[in-house]
Amino acid sequence: MVELTHEQALALLPDRNPDAHKGDFGKILLLCGSRGYTGSAYLAAMGALRAGAGLVFLGVPESIYAIEAGKLNEAIVFPLPDSDGSVSLDAAEQIREKLPVMDAILIGPGVGQSAGALAMLEIVLREAKCPVVVDADGINLLGKHKALLRGRQYPTILTPHEMEYIRLGGDTAKDRKEGAMSLAGNLGCVLVRKGRGTLITDGTECYRNPTGNPGMAVGGSGDVLAGIIAAFLGQGLAPMEAAACGCWFHGAAGDLCARELGQYGMLPTDMLSVLPRLLK
Repeated sequence: MVELTHEQALALLPDRNPDAHKGDFGKILLLCGSRGYTGSAYLAAMGALRAGAGLVFLGVPESIYAIEAGKLNEAIVFPLPDSDGSVSLDAAEQIREKLPVMDAILIGPGVGQSAGALAMLEIVLREAKCPVVVDADGINLLGKHKALLRGRQYPTILTPHEMEYIRLGGDTAKDRKEGAMSLAGNLGCVLVRKGRGTLITDGTECYRNPTGNPGMAVGGSGDVLAGIIAAFLGQGLAPMEAAACGCWFHGAAGDLCARELGQYGMLPTDMLSVLPRLLK
């Protein structure tokens, strides 16, 4: 089982060509948020931006579009048809139009579990020809519809906390590493089993993340992580390395916040602020 150091994590990140433009650093599509969960979309988008994504497209239900567009200066926020505060079934064609030009996709944070959210997840997993990160409500939906992963030919990263791990079919009676590797193999994905010593596995190999602390156990922390992983995928890292690096830098940002602010008062927005200091 591999544990990354700071130097190893930095070495996995691609060099930046002096002649590059924003399109060279990944076009990332985020499908996040619903009424009452505007923070999820914001934090995921900022995680992707702070991790170096060149272009971040954030699709949100129309009822929260003004909130997200007002808070996010650097992301390209666009409204999706809305049904009672969540994405509606009418969003299907608009989502399909975005898929072909994307380098990575994140779906799930704050989307809820409506019929529209499920349809959106199905479109992404069936039709996206790029790596996809499924987090939060996306995982809860997937737990009831695991067949959506069947036949998928492009990489999928799932980022469950322990209850979501159980909903995916994970066996908590097994050794933690053995259980994670077994579930990843069964689902045909890269699994990020979050918690102390987060495990990242594709069923064959396994990383253990050495960074992080209990101060990170606050709503929104996972949204930041999902955005970071999506950004690294979009910049060309292989799925296992994108997930392992994302976990390392996310946890290290939390450790830096804990040292400077203390574990009680630190917030995900603080982690976003210090993340660039670790990517230098």
